[in-house]
Formats: sequence, C-alpha cells, structure tokens
Amino acid sequence: MKIDPKKITIKEVGPRDGLQNESVFVPTPDKIAWINQMSHTGLTYMEVTSFVHPKWIPALADAVEVVSGIERVPGVTYAALVPNAKGLERALSAQVDEVSVFMSASETHNLKNINKTREETYPILAETTQAALAAGKTVRGYVSTVFGCPYEGAVSVDDVIRVTEALLAMGVSEVSLGDTIGVAQPRQVQEVLEVLLQRFPTDKLAMHFHDTRGMAMANVLVSLEMGMTTFDSSLGGLGGCPYAPGASGNIATDDLLYMLNGLGMQTGIDAEKLQAAALFIQEKMGRPLMSHNMQACQA
Repeated sequence: MKIDPKKITIKEVGPRDGLQNESVFVPTPDKIAWINQMSHTGLTYMEVTSFVHPKWIPALADAVEVVSGIERVPGVTYAALVPNAKGLERALSAQVDEVSVFMSASETHNLKNINKTREETYPILAETTQAALAAGKTVRGYVSTVFGCPYEGAVSVDDVIRVTEALLAMGVSEVSLGDTIGVAQPRQVQEVLEVLLQRFPTDKLAMHFHDTRGMAMANVLVSLEMGMTTFDSSLGGLGGCPYAPGASGNIATDDLLYMLNGLGMQTGIDAEKLQAAALFIQEKMGRPLMSHNMQACQA
C-alpha cells in the first residue's frame, strides 16, 4: 500500500457531535475550557455547538454562551450546526465563523431527524445558506446516512449525489459524507467514492465516520487511498446521533492522529496537547472515553 504523504485536515466535531448525545450535561464553563484547550493543539477547525432548539438537543442548550465565551485563536475556524433561519439568527449573534447545515440522503431518517421530507428541506437549507453567505460566513453541509440508514437499510448512491449536488448548488463550500450509524466497510467506501469523485472534486468533500462496528479507521485508510484529505472526528470517540438508533461514537481524533502520524502525514496537531484535552473532558464526563488511545493511556 502506498499513500503519498500529504497535508490532512482534521475537523474536530466533539463539542457538538460528541456531546449532543450524552446524558451528562457538561457545564458551560467546562465546555468553554475544553474548547480553549483544543484551540491550542494545532487543530484548525472545531464545530463547537448546535443551534438546534434546546428542546431537541438539551445537552447543547448553552450554545450562545459557549460560542460567545470561547477564546478565538487566529487560524482556527469555530463552526456550529444550524437547522434553519431562526437558528442562524442565534448563531450570527454569537459570531460563529462557519455555519453547518444538514440533511439526510435517506428519506425516512430525514423525516425522523428534521421532521420534513428531503424536498421540504431543500428550501429551508437554501434560505439558511444564502443568509449565512450574505452575512459573510462560509457554509458547510452534512449528508447523513450516506452508507446506510437505520430505518431503510441500504441507501442509493444516486440519492447521495442528488443531495450533494443540491447543497453545493446552494453555495455550500464542502459536503461532509456521514456514515451516521457506522455500517460502512472499506469496499463500500471505495465503491461510493469511485462514483462521487467522478462528479465532485476531493476538495468539495469530507468524510465523517462512526466506529460502531470498528471499521472507521479502515474506512479512513481507503478514503486516503482514494485521495480524500479532510476527515471529521471527535476527541476520545465521543458521540452519536440522537435520531439514529444504534449510532455510537465518532472516529476518535486521537486514534486518527496516531495513524496519520504513522503514515507520515501532516496535520499540524500536537499529540500531547490533544491528550491533555482528552483527559480534561474525560474527567468532566465522569466516565472513561472509548478511544483506543485513551484506553492505552489509562492502561
């Protein structure tokens, strides 16, 4: 296997995707302190919270306070998940750098997650995206259930293409392809990317793997071989989707960094500082984090 050394971008989603499904509410000062620690690790991108209504994501009810309270380190993008124009108003008031919009490739998951069909979702996301762009923000798009749906099973790559094309046409700068319930396996990742990369350049796509079946790292390796350079991950392996039964944690940032360093790839991230941030949030969560790196550290 030959993968040429290259610059890889890790987008840290732990403060949002990691904490949103946790039963423990991490106090606002601790969230801020954690994000501030990660801001000094060499990470260049963090999704720090969600402006979805607190009724649906109570773990992130303090979104405005978190975004308003964090230290802004030059060179780091601070993003937040935004569902609609109302959420965007709150996000803009808190001065987020980038807005993340989201929908599913699967019709049923979209209905469960957003309470709308895909066709009903497009105009809402278009309105949100255009307003964010008009406010001088960049916009990122998430496509959930790319590799499988907890309700429908297999998801057609044609559906993934349609949603990705629609998001890019709205003005989204990058689409993150989500393995929401962690069912993807390397051959499937290769087959899906072979189709998508005929239509979209690698710099318009990112990969978002969950490690439900222990396949996330293998899926990253295949993605690297296919030319992908941007990966979402969550420190310590925190995370899961509240509207996707069976979804476990995201691929762990610390595990991903270990592999990328071993491959000679450049991330700019300091592993020791990242470890300190993982130990900090582990203490605040009151339970062991599930990344292999953290388990090895505690052994």
